[in-house]
Amino acid sequence: MTIVEILAAAAGAAPQNKFGFAEALKQGGFIAYATVVILGVMSFGSFFILITKWIDQSKILRQYQALKGSFWKANTLKEGAAKLEKNSAWRQIVDDGIAAEDAHSKMADALEAHDWLHGSLARSEGQINARLAGGLPFLATVGATAPFIGLFGTVVGIYRALIAIGIAGSASIDKVAGPVGEALIMTALGLLVAVPAVLAYNYLQGRNKAIAGLLAGFSTDVLAYINSKGAVRPATTAAPAAAAKPAAAPAAKQ
Repeated sequence: MTIVEILAAAAGAAPQNKFGFAEALKQGGFIAYATVVILGVMSFGSFFILITKWIDQSKILRQYQALKGSFWKANTLKEGAAKLEKNSAWRQIVDDGIAAEDAHSKMADALEAHDWLHGSLARSEGQINARLAGGLPFLATVGATAPFIGLFGTVVGIYRALIAIGIAGSASIDKVAGPVGEALIMTALGLLVAVPAVLAYNYLQGRNKAIAGLLAGFSTDVLAYINSKGAVRPATTAAPAAAAKPAAAPAAKQ
């Protein structure tokens, strides 16, 4: 007998694994497949929101670091706005402030004018914060419901195991291993989807709060600039001067 025939015989004699993940799904049928698909969609949506929102937040924070050194050095708000990136959150606040300032002359009462400016900038902040918060309710929903969806698959698997025991009349391992394994897999998948969603929600929410604080401070500075006609503005740090060259050593006496 050749070595090839021996290996072929050994492969044919090896027991087939009937308790793998794919086999468990086949035994679970439509409910098992539907549960896995729903959890897969939730997981994909969670990571998609995490990545896209992180990019948006990082872009806003990067723009804030850039405007601190150039925006407040401009002579007017319009000149400073021209230095900001178009369609940025900071540009939106400045543009809304300029638009509110243009409507200032239509206010008969000075107090009403101040309230109009403050309300316009607050509305602009609210729109930006609402855009940043988009998608976070989905993460919260996934974190709250994914374990229960996995638990639903677990209950169905345990039920199928009990049915198999009742039909067989005994709790032999070959009768209950498949349904119980399916139940454990659904529980693990539910947790695997829920935990990253909760972590992503808390992480993005914390960054949104930090950005909201920066937006509120910038909006207050813009309001003070408009009301004072440019007299009040944040102090800008000047670029560090180049180090002075050391004085030349005196020539040695002859």
